[in-house]
Amino acid sequence: MVPTRPSPTRGTVYALTGALLFGANGAVAKTVMGNGITPAQLTLIRGLSVAVLAGLVLLFTGREHFRITRREVIGFALLGIVGMAMVQWLYAVAIERLPVGVALLIEYTAVILVALAARIIFKEVVHSRLWWAIGAVIAGLAVVAEIWDTTLDGLGVLAALAAAVAYAFYFLAGERRVAGRPPMAVAFWAALFATAFWAIFSEWWQLAPGALTADASLTGALSDVVVPVWVPTLWVATMGSFLPFVLSFAALRHLSATAVGILASSEVLFAFIVAWWWLGETLVALQIAGAALVLAGILVAQTARERKSAPPEFPAEVP
Repeated sequence: MVPTRPSPTRGTVYALTGALLFGANGAVAKTVMGNGITPAQLTLIRGLSVAVLAGLVLLFTGREHFRITRREVIGFALLGIVGMAMVQWLYAVAIERLPVGVALLIEYTAVILVALAARIIFKEVVHSRLWWAIGAVIAGLAVVAEIWDTTLDGLGVLAALAAAVAYAFYFLAGERRVAGRPPMAVAFWAALFATAFWAIFSEWWQLAPGALTADASLTGALSDVVVPVWVPTLWVATMGSFLPFVLSFAALRHLSATAVGILASSEVLFAFIVAWWWLGETLVALQIAGAALVLAGILVAQTARERKSAPPEFPAEVP
């Protein structure tokens, strides 16, 4: 096989496309959960769909990746459970109680944690502007959450903050997993462990018979559109889970976790736009200013981390 170097352009396209799909998925997922499906059950559906679809692709393109070492089992289990499973579930809990854009805004403080982990755990060089970025994010979140008014649901905020921790782990662990396996294989194994976890804890057996075939309004601007619940659920499973997860892992083959994070944060903007158009979720002027401050802090934090070494070369067959 002829090696090829990572392509920043391709990595950027992958990351932005994944962010767009993830951003649009929040409003769809909120519609699904409003029709009798719990966050844990939806998370199981998402993980299972990624595992099945990625497994089918590997069946025809790379069966050798169905074999992993004992050491890899631990790494993939942590990525799948602590990263993928927890991120999806905590995000689902958060958007049940918070506007989609606000939940994502809090979740994306994960990039601050990525930079801190790079400095404290991995001993990478991090510029001093990181601390200014942290201050900006904290101040911006305080404004968005209107802590003086406490109008936001407390459990929703806690879930979004916990999702940030899980997302930071997802970025860092994913960056290391894709160094040895193609994105499709990483998505398969991570989703497989996430599915096994939620098969135990999601209480899927309590899903009401006919819940997926019942008719439901898409609410908001699309309230006149009535479809079976399985239609938006299918979107969540494919365009909102399988494709963006694979794209995010593919981006990590071409860019560092920090670079992917800075591009992935555009999901917040996409989510705000979709939730505003579809669900009618809006922010007051002061909250918009706070959101801008948070995004500015995220951008600065991402540029604060330096890579010590050049990115590795990968086989030509890796996307």
